[in-house]
Order: sequence, then C-alpha cells, then structure tokens
Amino acid sequence: MSALGAEPAAGSWLDRFHAACNAAIANPRFRRFAASFPLTRPIARRRAQGVFDLVSGFVYSQVLLACVRLDVLNLLAESPKTLDALSLRISLPMAATQRLVDAAAALKLIARCSDGRLRLGSVGAPIAGDAGIAALVEHHALFYADLRDPVALLRDGAREDGELARYWPYCANRSGEGFAPERIATYSRLMSASQTLIANEVLDAYPMRRHRRVLDVGGGEGTFLAAIAARWSHVDCFLFDLPPVAERAAARFASLGLKARTLTVGGSFLTDRLPLGADLLTLVRVLHDHDDDSVMTVLRAARAALPSDGRVLIAEPMSETPGAETVGDAYFGFYLLAMGRGRPRTPARIGEMLVAAGFSRPRLIPTAMPMQTSVVVAEVAAP
Repeated sequence: MSALGAEPAAGSWLDRFHAACNAAIANPRFRRFAASFPLTRPIARRRAQGVFDLVSGFVYSQVLLACVRLDVLNLLAESPKTLDALSLRISLPMAATQRLVDAAAALKLIARCSDGRLRLGSVGAPIAGDAGIAALVEHHALFYADLRDPVALLRDGAREDGELARYWPYCANRSGEGFAPERIATYSRLMSASQTLIANEVLDAYPMRRHRRVLDVGGGEGTFLAAIAARWSHVDCFLFDLPPVAERAAARFASLGLKARTLTVGGSFLTDRLPLGADLLTLVRVLHDHDDDSVMTVLRAARAALPSDGRVLIAEPMSETPGAETVGDAYFGFYLLAMGRGRPRTPARIGEMLVAAGFSRPRLIPTAMPMQTSVVVAEVAAP
C-alpha cells in the first residue's frame, strides 16, 4: 500500500511510457538537447510555442478586443488600407496603430499585401462582420473580471455579485419578474447574436423534414426557430421562455413575417407545464446552464409535453468532445462556474439523464463543427 498522499504507480505500459517522456521533458538539459538536435527541433519548437501561447493567451485576447472595439477588421473587410488611412479611420496615433497592426498581424487577424497595404488575415476574415463573435469578445470583459482570482473561484464558487451572475439575471430569479427591460434586451441580444452559427450547425446535422411542429424551450428571441422557418416552410414553431423574453421573441417573429407560423408562450420550464402539440422539442444551450436536478425537471417536462412519436433534441457544447475539449471542458467549465450554475456534460451523461426522464435510444448526431455545438437526439420511450 502506498504512503498517504503518494501517487500510485502507473498501471499500463503506456502510462509508464508517458511518465518517462514527461520526466525527460521536465528536465532543462533534455529540453536544450531537443531544441538543438535536428530531428527533435521542430517538435521542441512547436511545444515551446504552445506553452507560450497558453501563458500569453490573455494578451492575445486583448489584442482581438482592441481590433473589435476599433472596428479594424470590418474596416479592412471593406478594402485594404494603408497604415496612414487606417490610423485616421480608427483615430489612433500612427505609433499606436503600428503597434496594434504588428500584434494583429502576428495573430493572423490582419495581413500585409505585396504593396504594403493592410488586409484581413486568415483568422480575422471569419470574425469580420460576425456580430455574434464581436458580441462575445466584448462580453468576455465580464468573464475576465470573475476569473481575476481563479483559485478563489474554484474554492468558494461564484459570488452573487459577480459580473456574470449579475449579467444573467435568471441565475437568481427564475421567473423573470422584475427584470429591467434594458437588462433583458442586453442578454437577449447576446444570446441571439451568438445563436446564428449554432442554429446552422444543428439544422445541417439534423434536417426537420419529418417534423410538423417544433417547440423550442428556452428559445430566447427566436433565432433558432427563425432559422427553422427559413429552411422548412411546412414546420410551425412554438417558443417557450421567461415572459419578458417571450415577448421579445413574439415581436421579432412579427417583424420577420412569421406571426402566422409561430406561437410564443411565457413561463418557467422549471415550474410550469410546457405547451402541447409539438412532435419535436429542442433545448439549445439550455441544459448546461443548470444543475442535475433542474435538468431532470426540464427533461421530465419535455417528456410530458411530447406525443408517443415525439423526439427531443439537445444542442450545446459538450464535455469530452474529441477535438473540442478546450471549448467544452476548459471554456464552458469555467464560464458556468463563474456564472454560478450548471456544468458541461458528456453525451453519455446526457443520454443517461434522457433515459431516466422517459426517453429511449439517445444518440449523438455528428456536426461539422463540434466546438460550436454537439447534438443529442432521443425518442419518447414506449410505455
């Protein structure tokens, strides 16, 4: 038996191999050798760059924030510009503009043309013009404030007066009563802006051809249902969310000419019955905001609202997703901790909860970009 507090011996030969490799890499003399030996030099450089990127990530994100706030990427999307012209457009001194340009070029946010003018880089191109990404970049200022002392966050949990807890008011008030209209508008706009890419990913992975009516629970301003309506003209759409949010969704549907195909209902999915009549119920970025007991409440309510041939679809970033671990486990693991509610879950865990709530055959549907969302679908279990 090992001494109290001692690490147990690695079990498999692969564990022992990794332990030996890591012990060697931790040795400064070995790292100097690896950096100088021609066969190992490329690997050593890549790993050193990865370590530095991890250490410097906050600085990189602030360079991106500066580009977003100064509208640099959208300006370069219009046309390439000289440094002088960009300096005038963003109202920064030439020296400061040069410093920002150098940093942004190093991060591939911008690039230089052969004639010296500035254009979008390979990383900046997909960000330019995307309101959802820009909104998230701005939103992260709140997240960074809560992460100022990550050890305290881990030890004590989120503070009630934390930035994210105050930003998402339903964390403390699940009814939506008493929310100031401007607060509702702020977080509803962020959810709506960031939902567009999610909606397209889900609908590319799971066509709605077989369904007649979709109920989107926690549907916000209706971005997901609006995307369904645009693709599938035969599908009617129900939305259920807190009353003040549902009102915003109704106004949006009317502005899009979808009033005849949509119905919005206000309520709390933790205390109120869900509307009947849909053969598909969707939960898009809802479950990971809640603890297990609340998730089971939502799933049981979903089961009660669906007919015998109904299905439920869950879409959100999930834990242990191959190739997207940084999103599901690192980013959302800490974001939800700072928010004070929920946790990312594996598809297997979500499947277990679905079965416990009265569904059957839960299955993971592949998506093109799992870092944005994973999709799990299940059927109503036979009685």
